Amino acid sequence: MLDPRLLRSFVAIADSGNFTLAAHRLNMTQSTISQQLGRLEEVLGRDLIDRSARPVRLTAAGERLVGHARRILALQDEAELLLRDPAGTAPIHIGLPEDLATGAMAEGFARFMAGDKAIRLDVTTGLSRDLATRYRDGEFDLAIVKEMAAGNGSLAAFPEPLGWFIGADDALVARDPLPLVTFPPGGLYRDQMFDALERQGRRWYVAFSGSSLQSVLAAVEAGLGLSLLPVGAVRGAAVRERPAFGPVAPMAISLYARTADGAIGALADMVRDVLAERRGR
Repeated sequence: MLDPRLLRSFVAIADSGNFTLAAHRLNMTQSTISQQLGRLEEVLGRDLIDRSARPVRLTAAGERLVGHARRILALQDEAELLLRDPAGTAPIHIGLPEDLATGAMAEGFARFMAGDKAIRLDVTTGLSRDLATRYRDGEFDLAIVKEMAAGNGSLAAFPEPLGWFIGADDALVARDPLPLVTFPPGGLYRDQMFDALERQGRRWYVAFSGSSLQSVLAAVEAGLGLSLLPVGAVRGAAVRERPAFGPVAPMAISLYARTADGAIGALADMVRDVLAERRGR
């Protein structure tokens, strides 16, 4: 390991051609800078400066080292400057259902971050049950989850209307058994879909299971089956609602945060505003 302090003394001597000037530049005594050069030469086992020349000049080994030394010192200065900059040094970990990672939410995040460049938002999207578990395990500072009813400790909750959706093929609903498009076991809406259809006496089977909203919507659009989905999540998709399968109770979009104070509390307020605006649309 080459000590940057020794390299800095060596470069100062090389640039000034004089021990006294180099020492003055680095705000140290001439004896100190001479000692530091000697230590560097001892580490490398090479003379770096021809002390007999006036002005002093680099030896062959010094000429080979000086360019690398300047780059090492430049990288050190850059690293120190970077670490003094607080940008992105205060992470807030967020769990968010995929369909709520909207443009409006991203714009809200941008407004929030504009007030403090130290903030970094680490957002994880996924299924609500998994997000809720990870929040309870301490992985997230703030989480938005969909659940049957808001739990204790939620800062806010908003209803999430659900509807039955198919693609362009109306004949699909007459099939027996009825093909379904679902999320994986444990995913929201899946059990509700099964229970509702069984109460109607309909036979069904899972034709397609997708782990993301995008894959589920694509399967419904392609006519692979019927699905129970949030009404707000299908806007713009080539799907049609089929109310004939009966009403389904809305779920709750619940907001949880570790604290209502500081940056996390301010972020929770912003998220609550975005969710409230989404409900009003």
